[in-house]
Amino acid sequence: MFVYEKKLQYPVNIKQTNAKLAKIIISQYGGPDGELGASLRYLSQRFTMPLPELKATLTDIGTEELNHLEMIGAIVYQLTKDLTEDEIKKQGFEDYFVDHTTGVYPQAAAGVPYTAGSMQVKGDTITDLHENMAAEQKARTTYDNILRLCDDYDVKDPIRFLREREIVHYQRFGENLRLMTDKLDEKNFYAFNPAFDKKCFKNCIKKK
Repeated sequence: MFVYEKKLQYPVNIKQTNAKLAKIIISQYGGPDGELGASLRYLSQRFTMPLPELKATLTDIGTEELNHLEMIGAIVYQLTKDLTEDEIKKQGFEDYFVDHTTGVYPQAAAGVPYTAGSMQVKGDTITDLHENMAAEQKARTTYDNILRLCDDYDVKDPIRFLREREIVHYQRFGENLRLMTDKLDEKNFYAFNPAFDKKCFKNCIKKK
């Protein structure tokens, strides 16, 4: 059961509208390496994790990614909520505006709508943990690219926070990968699926 606390994990208080910047940042809402995909990936992968510690990590991080999705939505909303028709034209926001007005729609910066095809749930613990570590690095790179294109402190501040959390998540998944491999027969890291083939585990685990 999830408990929703009615506040963002980190405050978002943007004073200046900037539709051009919003079109870039929205990639972390519904882009291929964004927060929507991350939350769905982790909250789906957790079911087949063979260890309770791994299930807990994926549940915790997947839930946190939902909060990050809300933060990105708040950033995009605050960057576009008071746009005038003249600003929409001058800031190149017409193509987005004609389809969504100033609603927050899950898409990449290039305008491609979110698709689950950009995420993977394999059901193989080793594969999924490597997938997640790569996903966190790709998200971190996207935030790096956003920061290079942004000169508004009110926007950069929460984006820096989100970037930092990607690094922490990468470290947590790395720790989970080590925990998993420490409990496996060392010859079976890639020969079996530890979420399916229970003989992958060391004898001491079987007896528990």
